[in-house]
Order: sequence, then structure tokens, then C-alpha cells
Amino acid sequence: MKATRTIMGMPVTIDVADPRATGADLEKIFAYFVSVDEQFSPFKKTSELSRINAGEITEKEYSSAMKEVLRLCEELRRLTNGYFNIKKRDGTIDTSGLVKGWAIKHAADMLAKAGFRNFYVNAGSDIQVAGVNEKGKPWAIGIKDPFDPAGERIVKVVHLAHGEGIATSGTYLRGQHIWNPHDEAEKPIADIVSLTVIGPNIYEADRFATPAFAMGKKGISFIENIDGLEGYMIDVNGLATFTSGFEKYLQ
Repeated sequence: MKATRTIMGMPVTIDVADPRATGADLEKIFAYFVSVDEQFSPFKKTSELSRINAGEITEKEYSSAMKEVLRLCEELRRLTNGYFNIKKRDGTIDTSGLVKGWAIKHAADMLAKAGFRNFYVNAGSDIQVAGVNEKGKPWAIGIKDPFDPAGERIVKVVHLAHGEGIATSGTYLRGQHIWNPHDEAEKPIADIVSLTVIGPNIYEADRFATPAFAMGKKGISFIENIDGLEGYMIDVNGLATFTSGFEKYLQ
């Protein structure tokens, strides 16, 4: 069973290949994503995050989920030497760079706890898979051509069948929205257009994809040096560079 909803301003697709899945099972997952959006959206004035930024909530009043996410964000800031940083120049915080992958992972865990073994969860093209598809084969995931305005052309297809996650960071959909936090001039990343990361789960893949992209061409080497991650980078000239183990996902 497969269904799509627009949540967090992006398409969220749940595809459960197990025949016993019902619409109610999928709606529970969509409801979870809605709750995450209500809590962490930087655009909704009523969200917990926005209320924190407005000074309406003290640290003692943070929810357990907010405390967890902020802790994970700080951990990632240290791991990436500051290339991941939720603090904005205006003093507010934005956890979007970590929350999406975190939420997808939690949604997948919910499906697994419900007894499902074969599914994928796709939120804005960041994907967590489990098991195999309805044909009993690995999930085939396309990496989009960042130079195709329609978003229909695929440059590579990877095959995932061991619970991996795949996330792509880039400027081809949302425009220039990623900056090198170490650059005082706040110049957007100009030497690469997309960087796809495959990890043991979507949380690991997604949390490193954005800071790696913020490193520009150095990002692919950063991914190469993290155990369990593989990457595929496309530069502004259309030249692809990938990590040493990436080809194992190609067929």
C-alpha cells in the first residue's frame, strides 16, 4: 500500500509492501510527521521551536523531543567542525537540517514496531528503506540530475536492500540555501550542485549530507572518511565524484 501527503511543505510518501498494511497504518505515520512539523517548524509561530526563538519558552520547559534534537545538533556541530550549525546570524535556531532525517528514522521505526518488514519512507527525496519491494527485489532509488529543471532525469539508480537510508543535499530544488558557516561573507556554495549520501539508516545519511555539501568539493572526502557512509557528488560542471564503496549499490 502506498500513499502520499504534503507535510512540512514537501511530499511525504509511505510505501508498505507487506500485504496486510491498511490505510490506517499509513495515516498513523502521516500524523506523526504532522506532529513533528507542529513542533519543529521554523515557519509556524505556534511551534515549540518558534516559541523558543521568540523567548516564550525557557530551557526548563523544553519538551523531551526538543532536548534530544538540540543535543544531537550540538553533537553534529562538533563532529563536523562547525559545518553544521543551527544557530543563525540573528540569534535564532533552525533544526531543519537534522530533524527531517531524525523524523524519517522514527517513522520507519514505528512501521517496524507495527510488524512491517518491507517498506520505504520518503520525505522530500530523503528515504529510509526496509526489506524489499512488492516484487521481492531491492528498492531502486534514483539520483536526480540536478541540471534538469523538471526533475525527471535520473543520473544513477542505486539499489538498497539492507535497511539503508539515502539523502541528497543540493541547491537544484530550493535554490541557494546552504552556506559555509565559516565564511563571513555568507557566500553560497558555488562549486557543487548536489551531494548524495547513503548510510546505514536515513538519520546517519541525512545528518551528514548538508554539512558535507557546505564544505563544497571537500565534502566528498569528508564522507569517504566516515565509516558506513558512501557518497556521490556532482559539481557545477556536471562532473561526478563518488566514494570508494559507492559502486556496490549499482547494478
